[in-house]
Amino acid sequence: MDEQPGHRVGMRDVARVAGVSVSTVANVLSRPGIVAPPTRQRVEQAIRRVGYVPNGPARQLRGRPSPIVGGVIVDLANPFFAELNRGIEDRLAEAGCLVLACSTDLQPAKEARILDVLREQAVRGIIVSPVGPDLTAVLETSRRGTPVVLVEQPRGPLDLCAVSVEDALGGRVAAEHLVALGHRHLAYLGATVEPGTVPRRRTGARQALADAGLDPDRALLDLRMPIHPPPLADAAAAAADRILAARPTPTAVICFNDTAAVGVLQGLTARGLRVPEDMSIVGYDDLRFATRIAPALTTVRQSPYQLGHTAADLLLDESRPGHTHHDVRYRPTLVVRSSTGPPPARTHRH
Repeated sequence: MDEQPGHRVGMRDVARVAGVSVSTVANVLSRPGIVAPPTRQRVEQAIRRVGYVPNGPARQLRGRPSPIVGGVIVDLANPFFAELNRGIEDRLAEAGCLVLACSTDLQPAKEARILDVLREQAVRGIIVSPVGPDLTAVLETSRRGTPVVLVEQPRGPLDLCAVSVEDALGGRVAAEHLVALGHRHLAYLGATVEPGTVPRRRTGARQALADAGLDPDRALLDLRMPIHPPPLADAAAAAADRILAARPTPTAVICFNDTAAVGVLQGLTARGLRVPEDMSIVGYDDLRFATRIAPALTTVRQSPYQLGHTAADLLLDESRPGHTHHDVRYRPTLVVRSSTGPPPARTHRH
């Protein structure tokens, strides 16, 4: 379509080329699901033909929600959060939206700054995996009118939508599995700075040991390692020395995620120990590589993709009249593979 120089193509031009009303063009742009497919395709072809680009700020001034959703995630370089973000992205794409994803790196100040910037940009809403238990910045964002959905965080008494996994149950089933194999001295490998999911899993493991008649303070070695820097797998490999130096020496390690479990496996192997003959290892997440290492990793399965997809679904529903907040929780499951077995006849001392 030929236009005079300087002419800004608008919805009227699209409507004229497509042979429809301006309101139909508007519906295709903001609510494509209510437009008949043949009509929608005709409008989309006209948009491409005339080179129309919607004016985002103008659409928002007319009361239409932004197609941009903020994703405030702990660490997008982490395979778990990358898959969670993909679930968000795919669900939003179905609704004609996209995600602007940011990493907080477990830094409260960075989380607060990201939330401020996203709110200033008038995003449609924000999906956030909180850094810690202090949700002041998140609640302030919601109070100022930006819809917020929590992911990996139960909502508790908060009037927000949330989607999470029963973390304490995940820690419990990991510890119960090892106790059933005969282990009586375990290590729980976490980090010096942790998201809220990890302490809840640790609590579940401690409860499982108490229910088995063991003293959690004696039966569970609580190890915290610094990360970022060094990289998580390297930090976990280095933690093998601390595990082996403990007395009594643990015969099994529960790791706060699968990447840490791989690091521990590498660290133990480098020190001449065999898994699971000398030391059992349990991971958490059941990421794709868990079956591709040797030995294949026993781990607690949760679906980051499902978490992200559900969180995006809840966020999109925020704009529906009569929307009520939901607290969606999924149950993790133990996947037993080759990295766990009975404890050795006697603990190795190094």
